Amino acid sequence: MSMYRDRAPRGSARATVLRTVGTRERRSHLTAPRVPTVGIDIGGTKVMAGVVDADGTILEKVRTETPDKSKSPKVVEDTITELVLDLSDRHDVHAVGIGAAGWVDADRSRVLFAPHLNWRNEPLRDRLAGRLAVPVMVDNDANTAAWAEWRFGAGRGQDHLVMITLGTGIGGAILEDGAVKRGKYGVAGEFGHMQVVPGGHRCPCGNRGCWEQYSSGNALVREARELAAADSPVAYNIIERVGGRVGDITGPLITELAREGDAMCVELLQDIGQWLGVGIANLAAALDPSCFVIGGGVSAADDLLIGPARDAFRRHLTGRGYRPEATLTKAQLGPEAGMVGAADLARLVARRFRRANRRRVERYERYERSGRR
Repeated sequence: MSMYRDRAPRGSARATVLRTVGTRERRSHLTAPRVPTVGIDIGGTKVMAGVVDADGTILEKVRTETPDKSKSPKVVEDTITELVLDLSDRHDVHAVGIGAAGWVDADRSRVLFAPHLNWRNEPLRDRLAGRLAVPVMVDNDANTAAWAEWRFGAGRGQDHLVMITLGTGIGGAILEDGAVKRGKYGVAGEFGHMQVVPGGHRCPCGNRGCWEQYSSGNALVREARELAAADSPVAYNIIERVGGRVGDITGPLITELAREGDAMCVELLQDIGQWLGVGIANLAAALDPSCFVIGGGVSAADDLLIGPARDAFRRHLTGRGYRPEATLTKAQLGPEAGMVGAADLARLVARRFRRANRRRVERYERYERSGRR
């Protein structure tokens, strides 16, 4: 497995082997144990794992490519297991949190559907808990990113926050009064699959015209590659940059050229940003939050993307000029947000285990003392 590692200085540590615990999340993060946990962010293109402390600091992270979606779910689980065990060789890991790019059920045990991975009603939590022998928490990756931004990043101090994550697709999450709103069945916040263009581009989810087909990393790259494949004069710069290999055009390359002033790439980011603003205006009409936090890999374009989004948001906001206007801000934690949030949420699961484990130890000690009498 090809793996990238980024490690903070740290002394040697042994892995802690624990047993899994119940699945109900405890309500308060303030009294969670200040122990290191592992967060996993599973996207359409990468799997990133990191050891995170109670202050949201990443002690070490490792990263690898997401196995091809045509492979069995076990291949992805093998990848996750390998990353966690690798980190456990050097860190005292007490729990694992998974941020999965898909719909996670209300119990946070199964991935019901993942548009960019071959997961269908996958019992991810139980399978990984059995293999890792540690408590495991599973949630949608946008939920974990939003939690991280609320705890440690751009959303601190906000009591009504909506997170939009722009990556391979669009993810979303809603936080109210310090709680993630997951909905009755656990799948709230799937904003990327709102239909914005009836009969529009086909989406991997099976429908047409989903928002993420017009404002996401995939949408950005698709438009650039179509212009390059058509040998459009406006695409000559990017064609030259990739040596005529249209398939080598990527989102980061488009952003890089836009920063250098390439007119086509600037326009493509403006188009993505305008669609982003339209969708956010619709969400504001429905949810009325105080703040929208924009994260994900595409947000690295900064004002090349967020500037047009703000303009479109203000143009399309219902009741504009006569209502308080939510702020639009870029996420602060970057691509690590989902990983950090997953680790922090897992810390709540670790608390339940530590209490149960302490009670088992106390019972054993009482039994030993009674046997010596």
